Amino acid sequence: MRVAVAGATGRIGSLTVAALERDGHEVRRISRAEGVDVRTGSGLDAALTGVDAVIDTLSSTAPDRAETVGFFTATTRNLLEAEERAGVRHHVALSIVGVHKVEGNAHYAGKRAQEAAVEAGPVPFTIVPATQFHDFPAMVASWFEQDGAALIPPLLLQPIAPEDVAGVLARVAVGQPQGRHRDVAGPDTQDLVDMARRTHIAQGRTVRLVPTWHNGVFDQSMAGDVLLPGPDAEITPTTFEDWLAGLNLPRPTAEGPWTRGAQSR
Repeated sequence: MRVAVAGATGRIGSLTVAALERDGHEVRRISRAEGVDVRTGSGLDAALTGVDAVIDTLSSTAPDRAETVGFFTATTRNLLEAEERAGVRHHVALSIVGVHKVEGNAHYAGKRAQEAAVEAGPVPFTIVPATQFHDFPAMVASWFEQDGAALIPPLLLQPIAPEDVAGVLARVAVGQPQGRHRDVAGPDTQDLVDMARRTHIAQGRTVRLVPTWHNGVFDQSMAGDVLLPGPDAEITPTTFEDWLAGLNLPRPTAEGPWTRGAQSR
């Protein structure tokens, strides 16, 4: 099967490309490095010729709500219109668990706009909502670290390995459109502050973590079980402990307070 991956040079995109190729599928990479700009639509028609399915792993790091919504609306519209012209039979979009429960987060607003565009679009689709990735807590701490301390929210998560997300996307894309896929999550519930602390230990770093809802990015609308998957969630195998043990973790780079690592997503 021939599958195109939008955002193919990003972390999730590159992992998804690898998963598809391991399964014997032909992959069409969509990225600016390949001469395709999804934001403007330049090069999309040629890139999607003969493609059976498209996986959208694009993301935005913009902190502004209007800019983020504009990015996801434009890229999704351009993809779907080009897919319709090319006869693509399946559009797969990576989304986030709990995206419809959190109003104040700019990135979540953008993902809601993306989902709405996919649902209203002309191409049969599957939306795959996934929980936060295992490296998300250390990334959040890096956004707010100053003078050896970081203000971070006490979020309750059920984190997932990026490789597991990529595997789900690759499997879903070569199957039949499902509409909205059930939530996808890792096997264990975790606390973001504790995860950040343990990641720092694995990195050999010392950062004083200060739990708070007052850091300007996260608020109490994300407290409790808001970010946890539904009871019928698909549970992937890799635990946070497995991920820590299996990686030589670098210090996270602070690209911005909306990065989910799918650039991406």
